[in-house]
Amino acid sequence: MTPALNARGLHKRFGSLVVAQDIHFALPPGARHALIGPNGAGKTTLINLLTGALRPDAGEVLLDGQPITALAPDLRVKRGLARTFQINTLFPELDPLEAVTLAVCERLGVAGNWWRPVPAFRTAVAEAHAILASLGLGAVCHRPTRLLAYGQQRLLELALALATRPRVLLLDEPAAGVPRQEAGALFAAIEALSADLTVLFIEHDMDIVFRFASRVIVMLGGRILVEGSPAEIAADPRVREVYLGGVSHANIRHGNIRHGNDRHG
Repeated sequence: MTPALNARGLHKRFGSLVVAQDIHFALPPGARHALIGPNGAGKTTLINLLTGALRPDAGEVLLDGQPITALAPDLRVKRGLARTFQINTLFPELDPLEAVTLAVCERLGVAGNWWRPVPAFRTAVAEAHAILASLGLGAVCHRPTRLLAYGQQRLLELALALATRPRVLLLDEPAAGVPRQEAGALFAAIEALSADLTVLFIEHDMDIVFRFASRVIVMLGGRILVEGSPAEIAADPRVREVYLGGVSHANIRHGNIRHGNDRHG
């Protein structure tokens, strides 16, 4: 089966600082994978490499088996690769229905005609409302975004990503800043997404990771330390050592511990 998204030998450095080293992994269609690791491990850097915000110094990214390494971020979105960010990137004065409708219109190539009367965009409005309702935002779809609870704002960012009709969705700490009691509802909404949608999410809360991920990728020092099922990750002494602070980034960079992807390089 062709992976929905895979990376082959991704490498990135800024001067003497290596932020991604020989990264190989593949996400099968419909996957629900978590990407974990301590702060500075390279998780967001990897998302940036996958989405085109950063260009790798070596290696390639493939979407549905087709290379996209040379494509700009907007073209990757059009191919079916979408993301959310650690910090909300929303329009505070628009209401959710306006924002998501605009995103739908952008996908349809008619956003430049947004000045036309609303009935001209009836289909886009209906699609936007359906997306918001599926995420539990139907009741607040006319409320200015700036007045939404923070958890609702995070769901709105997810709605904007879904408006692009992605096949692969990358979520950079979707529960960041969300009160713990709201984080479960947010991930329940993620869990309820179409089974055809491939999802990779960054998360620090291990309870959430082990509840919602079918597989877990652990990063440290810009490399993949290990990949496995939640049970395998929970039992792995290398992962316990990392989260107890026993392994430094320097140790990883100098090869003083065996990596889960050493077979690739």
